Amino acid sequence: MRRFRLGDELKALLFTLPAMVPLTLFWFVPLGYVVYLSFTEWDFMSPDKLFVGLDNYRNLFVDPAFYQALRVTALFCLGSVVPVIVIGLSLALLFNGRMRAGAFYRLLMFSPWVTPTVAVSIVWSWIYEPEVGLANSVLRGIGLDGIRWLQDPQWALVGVLIVTVWKAAGWCMIFYLVALRNIPSDLLEAAELDGAGGWRKLVSVTLPLISPTTFFLVIVQFIQAMQAYDQINVLTQGGPAGSTRTLLYLYYQSAFDAFRIGEASSVAIALIVGCVLLSLISFVVGRRTVHYS
Repeated sequence: MRRFRLGDELKALLFTLPAMVPLTLFWFVPLGYVVYLSFTEWDFMSPDKLFVGLDNYRNLFVDPAFYQALRVTALFCLGSVVPVIVIGLSLALLFNGRMRAGAFYRLLMFSPWVTPTVAVSIVWSWIYEPEVGLANSVLRGIGLDGIRWLQDPQWALVGVLIVTVWKAAGWCMIFYLVALRNIPSDLLEAAELDGAGGWRKLVSVTLPLISPTTFFLVIVQFIQAMQAYDQINVLTQGGPAGSTRTLLYLYYQSAFDAFRIGEASSVAIALIVGCVLLSLISFVVGRRTVHYS
């Protein structure tokens, strides 16, 4: 029996090797190198790397720019994930029934997701143009003053969030559509026989049964929000006054604008640790709240 188990383990190892080789070369090795760089001072061009120990981390945790980026990242995550989940679910509930041209509308809502983020962001930068942009034209048409969407620190993050939510909502909608169509119809019929209305069926039957999908989407959207870069770079470049500078954009500026690779690597490690902690917290909370059928 022991030989049989050892043979099975060896076969499993052989089957996983093709996946482990690129994972090791393109993930674990670069990650280890970034960890090493975070303990050094390097300008990206000098052949020598000065070992500075924990100085980069000490400087990072007393840097006001880091805490500002951490705050912006938290606001960006909450401000994008919650609306994406709510709008995605609402669209799925709307398009789940039999409606004319439903497939066309589903394709229309999903199309932003498959459009490159850079192209989407360029179009939205035209929409946000203060003088002749569509957004302010609509506001003036209903009697409101125009907004400096990307130039005002109070509105810049809102402008980036609108683009992010608009792009990702259709993607979440597709997952929710699949989850809704996998709900057994007899459960909904039983709820109707018990006198449950539409709202009661949604709260007591539909939402619990699609909670695994919600759990998955929340984790994925949080990680994607923490790694958002393209729309920020095109629309605001982290400004104005750092109001849209997330941790990832702080890393970019430290590495490729200031050429402080050691400091940038410490920011990258902090971002990775944040993603891991967020995933663990979401997993623990999900195990307690997700109801599996």
